[in-house]
Amino acid sequence: MSAPLALGIAPCANGASTVSEPTMVITATPEEALSPLTSPGSVSTVDGSDLRTAAPQINLSEGLAAVPGLQVQNRQNYAQDLQISMRGFGARSAFGVRGMRIYQDGIPSTMPDGQSQISNVDLNSVDHIEVLRGPFSALYGNASGGVINMVTKTGHRPNTLETSSYYGSFGSWRSGIQASGATGEDDAPGVMNYTLSTSRFSTHGFRERSSAHRDLTNAKLGVAIDDSSSLTFTVNHVNIKANDPGGLTRQEWRENPRQAPRARLYNTRKTVKQTQAGLRYQRALTDSDDFSITAWAGLRETVQYQSIPYFVQQRSRGHAGGVIDLTRHYQGIDTRWTHRISEGPLPVTFTAGLDYETLTEQRKGFENFVENSGQYALGEKGRLRRNERNLMWNLDPYLQSSWQLSSRLTLDAGVRYSAIWFDANDRYIVPGNGDDSGSASYHHWLPAAALKYAIQPDWNFYLSGGQGYETPTINEISYRSDGASGLNFALKPSTSRTLEIGSKKRVGNGLISLALFETRTRDEIVTASSSNGRTSYQNAGSTRRRGIEAAWDQIVYDSWRIKTAWTLLDATYRENVGDRIMRNNRMPGIAKNSLFASVGWQPEQGWYAAGEVRYLSSIQANDANTAKAPGYTTAALSTGYKFVKERWTADLYTRVDNLFNKRYAGSVIVNESNGRYYEPAPGRNYGVGLTLSYQFL
Repeated sequence: MSAPLALGIAPCANGASTVSEPTMVITATPEEALSPLTSPGSVSTVDGSDLRTAAPQINLSEGLAAVPGLQVQNRQNYAQDLQISMRGFGARSAFGVRGMRIYQDGIPSTMPDGQSQISNVDLNSVDHIEVLRGPFSALYGNASGGVINMVTKTGHRPNTLETSSYYGSFGSWRSGIQASGATGEDDAPGVMNYTLSTSRFSTHGFRERSSAHRDLTNAKLGVAIDDSSSLTFTVNHVNIKANDPGGLTRQEWRENPRQAPRARLYNTRKTVKQTQAGLRYQRALTDSDDFSITAWAGLRETVQYQSIPYFVQQRSRGHAGGVIDLTRHYQGIDTRWTHRISEGPLPVTFTAGLDYETLTEQRKGFENFVENSGQYALGEKGRLRRNERNLMWNLDPYLQSSWQLSSRLTLDAGVRYSAIWFDANDRYIVPGNGDDSGSASYHHWLPAAALKYAIQPDWNFYLSGGQGYETPTINEISYRSDGASGLNFALKPSTSRTLEIGSKKRVGNGLISLALFETRTRDEIVTASSSNGRTSYQNAGSTRRRGIEAAWDQIVYDSWRIKTAWTLLDATYRENVGDRIMRNNRMPGIAKNSLFASVGWQPEQGWYAAGEVRYLSSIQANDANTAKAPGYTTAALSTGYKFVKERWTADLYTRVDNLFNKRYAGSVIVNESNGRYYEPAPGRNYGVGLTLSYQFL
């Protein structure tokens, strides 16, 4: 696989796995997928074809509902990322993705401070997605919830040209084109492979002031240098222009979920441009030694207009304004060496590596109004109110090993030493706005270990444990809860310990998995207040997350497929913090129960159809548990016809979501001080799509 996931091994050619296989293989090829069966942890693999079958191919939330432990909320707001949490980690994030590491083709979408962005994911070119939950995710650094690894397609013969389109409710449409192929036989020296994909998406939006436009390009080029080495180049670009409808109070949501009153007044909007490129070199040094090095660099530019009242900015010289102008340069390099000892009584695999990442951020803030003779033009860039340069970098050595203790028993163990530095240089110092410069460093050992016992070749049992941590992000330390100048360096990293026990069994052409886990966290980072576009954070003593995850994915009678996923997650505070967080309060943003079930008729060609049901229990909106979003159940139906003739393939489909027109909040803004917690989901909506491809011989 391209990204540095360390658990698992690709299955054998016939789909089975042998008892004696090692389970820790980092240097797998990009075509290989992490094995949910043989890995000693909670692993789910989603095939790219599942993301594209009768689907709009717009949001990552479309195809991850069948992953237990993963809560993906579509905010219906393209000025913000999806709201993603894994085992409850990341639920507090007001924007972006928090609490997990995300990779695409070996390039981290997670910055050194732990903040992730996923707006650059091209679902049309995804080969598969791997989701790793639990203790071993700590081996990937600054995150506690888990890892999402997205691997795009590797081109192969025959060369193929594909075009796709989707038209749906609320003026939504997406069109894309993709070319993939190779210059010769697979893996022969000098052979080049390629996948080039581009798409355009536009929508009027379900709500007022929620229109958006997105252009996305993804390219992957590979070459087999010789029999033992290869080089892969990837480049990705995204350009987003989106209006921001913002959150609603409960009364506003009930009266009219489509309204966006403050967005109209301040013309709230956001533009994002991001370009990144990566280069990966792999070489088999000997029959027992492999080496790889991955380097990447990227640039992300963001301008966001918020609905902060002009009088709030006027009465405080220390206010950073209502317009964010942010430029981020990021780069990194990850090197690793793997050595296998297959002879002797105790076969073992060692992998040692060093990961170095840097982030340089130029952050400016401006007033979101222009005053002229007492008249205010709102939603316009005004005077400078913030100007700072932030730098964050990490240097993480790591060591992982897999020991075949017997024909049935395997021990996997690893450790990572994560060292992160942060430095801020405030360039806007005026009367009433003091110097916010400062620096901090965070260091932590991250061990993890697991025992796996193969009861049968297709039935495994495992026990795993590990320690993780999360540092504050640049945004989280930017503001102090007391309103004073200076960065919030009193905010400490949170540390967590996880213990998990689970079992996985292959039944025919299906897989059943069950995991029980408990995570105890110290110094949980939570929202202190969120008002007027500014969120401050604090540490909240100890928390506990414990739960059950179960999944069943089965193919029956050749073309019938059944998928179910159930998560029970009890996430609570274990200490009183101030007058708002009480012991046994539920942590906000997290559903206690979630269930997904689908059944479909999916032959290789001809008519196909599927139905699915999703249930999510109520979600607390604040730490005090005084507001919540009610639970809901939604259903969806899809059908289509896939026509294959010689070198042509045509796939025409239609779908309906929220079949029974349920009114519900699709996500919540945690601890929003004005009570504007709710981000409504659309009612019944429809779509139709067509994919057409041609193979060149």
